[in-house]
Amino acid sequence: MTKPADNPADPFKKALADATRTMADDPELAVTYSVDPSGLTKEGMRLPQVSRRMTRDEVLMARGTADALALRRKHHDEGLAAKYAPPGGLAREIYEAMETARAEALGARAMPGTAVNIAHKLGQEAERKGYGQITNPADAPLPVAAGYLVRHLATCQPLPRAAENVMNLWRGFIEEQAGPTLSHLDEVLADQASFARLARKVIADLGYGDQLGDDPDADDEDQDAEDQAQEEENPDSTGEDQAEEQEEAEADPERSQDKSQDQSQAQVSMDDAADMDEAEETELPEGEAPLEPPPPAPHSDADPNYTVYTTEFDEEIHAEDLAEPAELERLRAYLDQQLEPLKGAVSRLANKLQRRLQAQQNRSWLFDLEEGTLDAGRLARVVANPTTPLSFKQEKDTEFRDTCVTLLLDNSGSMRGRPISIAAICADVLARTLERCSVKVEILGFTTRAWKGGQSREKWLASGRPQQPGRLNDLRHIVYKGADAPWRRARPNLGLMMKEGLLKENIDGEALEWAHRRLSHRPEARKILMVISDGAPVDDSTLSVNAASFLEKHLRDVIAMVERKKQVELIAIGIGHDVTRYYQRAVTITDVEQLAGAMTEQLASLFESDPRKRARGLLGRKLG
Repeated sequence: MTKPADNPADPFKKALADATRTMADDPELAVTYSVDPSGLTKEGMRLPQVSRRMTRDEVLMARGTADALALRRKHHDEGLAAKYAPPGGLAREIYEAMETARAEALGARAMPGTAVNIAHKLGQEAERKGYGQITNPADAPLPVAAGYLVRHLATCQPLPRAAENVMNLWRGFIEEQAGPTLSHLDEVLADQASFARLARKVIADLGYGDQLGDDPDADDEDQDAEDQAQEEENPDSTGEDQAEEQEEAEADPERSQDKSQDQSQAQVSMDDAADMDEAEETELPEGEAPLEPPPPAPHSDADPNYTVYTTEFDEEIHAEDLAEPAELERLRAYLDQQLEPLKGAVSRLANKLQRRLQAQQNRSWLFDLEEGTLDAGRLARVVANPTTPLSFKQEKDTEFRDTCVTLLLDNSGSMRGRPISIAAICADVLARTLERCSVKVEILGFTTRAWKGGQSREKWLASGRPQQPGRLNDLRHIVYKGADAPWRRARPNLGLMMKEGLLKENIDGEALEWAHRRLSHRPEARKILMVISDGAPVDDSTLSVNAASFLEKHLRDVIAMVERKKQVELIAIGIGHDVTRYYQRAVTITDVEQLAGAMTEQLASLFESDPRKRARGLLGRKLG
C-alpha cells in the first residue's frame, strides 16, 4: 500500500510562518491558512490559503499579506491607536488607512523584498476591486487614496497601476489641502503617537475636522496642569522637610510611624472637607448648567427608535474577499452546471428585454436648428436657392441611458438550493443585458455572519442580558458587483452564493436601507431598486428578546421612507411569499422557475415609453 503524497505547499507554508514570526518579533505567534478573510486576532494571524498547485499569484499574495500583517504586529500599538482614533466614520477610515501605510512603509524602507511582496498584494487587491477602471474621483475611496499617498511618499516607490490610479485621482486635492502637513512625514514616521497627531492634522486639513472628536492630548495637558497647581498650592513638602523626616525616621522609627499616621488622618479630614465644599457648591449652582453631550445618531433614518445592540461585528464586504479566486471560479462553474437547462429560457427572455430597450434607442433627431450637426439631407435646397440658410440637427437623448439598477438578493438560508441558484443566474444575465444597453447595474446580497446571534449575542450575554437589546446578530452585506465594475470582472463573484455555509438569517430592513443609501449616492438621474426575497425578515436571536414584529415593523418603515423620498423606484419580487403586503410595486411568483420572466417583465415595464403600459407593468399582481 503506497503512502499518499504530502502536500507540496506544506514546506512553503512552514517557511513563511517562521519568517512571519521573525518579522513580527513574536516567536509564539500562531499562523494559520484559511479561505476566510486574512487578518490579525489576539490569538494569531490568518493568511490566505495556498493550494497544492502553488500558483505564482497565490504565493505572492500569501507573502505580501504575511509581510503586511507582521509589520502591523511589530510597529502598531492598538492602545495608542485607539487613543488618537477619530470617532467619525470617514475620518476614522482615513486615520486607519494612514496608520496601516505607516507600519508597512517602515518595513518596506528596511527590507526591499518586503516592499515587493506588499506591492504585489496591493496590486492584486486594487485590480480585484476595479480601481484601475475608475475615472471619477467621486467613485474612488478617499481613505484608500490617502493611504496609498502616505505609502508612496514614505517609500518613494511607485505603486501598482490600479492603486496609482486611485491615488492620482485624489492626489492633487490632498496635496493642495494638506501638503504642508505631509511634508513632515519623514520626521514622525517611526513614532506612532507623533504620526497619529499628524494624521489627525491631515484629516482636519481635508475638511473633516468635525469628525475628530476631542483632542486626546488635552486630557494629559489638563492632568499635568492640575498636578502643577497642587504643588504650588501645597508647598509643605520641600526638600529640607523630606530630609528632616528621613533623619527622624532613622533615629526613631516608632515616632516616624505615628507622625505619618497623623498626617494621613489630617489628609483624610481635608479631603472630607473638600468633598463637603463641593457638595455645597453643587447645591447652589451659579450661571448656566453645562451642556449635555449630544445623543447618539439613530441606527435607522426610517425609524429613530429602531435599536441595535452593537454594530461592532457587522461587515460590508466584497464577494471576492470572502473566497479565493480559484474557489470563486469553481463555484461559478458549479452554478453554470446547475442551471444549464434553464440558461436557454433565461437568455431568450434577456434578449427580449434587450430588443425592447434597443427599440427605444433608435435615433431621433431635432431638425432645422441654428447649430448642431450639419443636415446633409437639406443641402439640396441650399444649392437650389443660395439665400436659404444652412440647416443643422441634434440627436435626442434617450431617457433610460442615465439609469442605475440595483438588484438586492436575499441570501438567507431559506433560499438554499434552486431558489438562490436561479436568483444568481438571473442577476448575472440581466446585468449583462443591461450593460449592453448602457444601463449601470449593481448586485448586492444580505445575510448574517452567524446563526443564533454570533458575536453580538455573546457580548450581550457577557453584559448580563440587558432588556430590549434591539437587533442582536452580526450583519453581512455583500457587494457582488459594483455599479461601475464591468460585468466580465464580476462574473465569478456570483458563484459565491453556492458556497456552503454562506446563507444564514435575513434582516431585510437594514439591508434595504443600506442598498437605498448606496443607490441614492449614485450620480445617475434615474435609480431603480429591485428586491428579490422569499419571506419576511427572520432572525431567531433578535426575535427571541424583542417584540415578534420588531424586524417586520422596521422593514415597513424603511419601505415607507424609500417610497416617500421618491429618489429611488422600488419594486420587489417574492418567491412563494406574498410581498405585496409590504411593497406597493410587487409581484409574487409561486414557482422559482418564473423568476426570470418576472424580473425581465418588471424591468421592461419600467423602461416603457408609454406611461399607460408602464403603469400596467408596475401594478402588484401574482403570477402563476
